[in-house]
Amino acid sequence: QVQLVESGGGLVQAGGSLRLSCAGSGSIYTINAMGWYRQAPGKQRELVATITTDGDANYADSVKGRFTISIDNAKNTAYLQMNSLKPEDTAVYYCHADSGYCSGYGCYDKGLDSWGQGTQVTVSS
Repeated sequence: QVQLVESGGGLVQAGGSLRLSCAGSGSIYTINAMGWYRQAPGKQRELVATITTDGDANYADSVKGRFTISIDNAKNTAYLQMNSLKPEDTAVYYCHADSGYCSGYGCYDKGLDSWGQGTQVTVSS
């Protein structure tokens, strides 16, 4: 099982920056990709950005050019640098990991989805 712990959220004024971190720990067999999702009050959870361990990144249109996702494979840690923040970026941000796992039947390269507990990001106007 993979445990994900997010940090770095907080309150910032519009136009400011924040950097989120997500550290993976536990019985990690292999991580294929990590990502960030967010959920604002009354809205569904949405993808913000994902990155594979090869460094291939994908962004939601709403954050392209403002947010940058990165990954440190040695530390099983993903980061989200958020610049030029807007009030509409206010949400709880969740870290996600797509990983493999081992069981009594063997080890598999994929098939395990893990989520962090979330970190609040609030952008004031």
